[in-house]
Order: sequence, then structure tokens, then C-alpha cells
Amino acid sequence: MDDDEAFADNYAERDQAKALREQARAGGLRFEAYLTGDQADWLLERVERGMFVDPSEAVFAIVQNFRELEPYRDLRDELLGRVLDASAAELESVRPADEVFDELRRELAQPCPEPARWEKIAR
Repeated sequence: MDDDEAFADNYAERDQAKALREQARAGGLRFEAYLTGDQADWLLERVERGMFVDPSEAVFAIVQNFRELEPYRDLRDELLGRVLDASAAELESVRPADEVFDELRRELAQPCPEPARWEKIAR
């Protein structure tokens, strides 16, 4: 895959979204989501603590929060600023590029573990 293909617009996904809108409005939408290891750990810890019943409830709550914040651009900008400030603070402990690339090469040489799969528990 070349750079042009990697950064191509998501025409097929946009067409699919358009085709599903009416049906989704009437009956909702089910989809599969992939979370990185750190995101999955964060989410599963909250399920363990009882904050969410399962990952789908967490996604529902997170999307609802995002929708509620959407009209408040000033709050979104403030949150983004804080995220950027935290990232800048992490940059103070920057490592040499050679060291980072060596670590990445070692990680990429390892086989990828199979992602865990949440199964809905029938009640």
C-alpha cells in the first residue's frame, strides 16, 4: 500500500453510513470496535469496578458525553489545550531517535497477540 492509498478518503465508509442512517435511526446501530491495549485496560478496569456493565455501555456513555460537549467549542478547546500541555510535558523526557526506532523495530519483530474478545452475557 502506498501513501496515497493509506491516506485515501473513506468514500466506501461514508457511503455505508449514508445507506444505514434510516435503518439506524429506527433500530440503532451495532458495530465492532477495536481498542488498543491501554484503551482496553482503561475500559475493562471500569467494568471491573462496576462503573459500566460492559464495554458497549461504556461506548454508549462516551458517545453521549461527546454529543453533549459538541456545542460547547470553548470547553472542547480547553480540553484540547490541556491534552496538548500534558503531551508537551512528556516531551521533556525525549529519548534519542535511534533508541526509539530500535525499540520500535524490536516490538514490530514480535508476533502480534490476538486481541481479546468481549462476549455479551445473556441474562
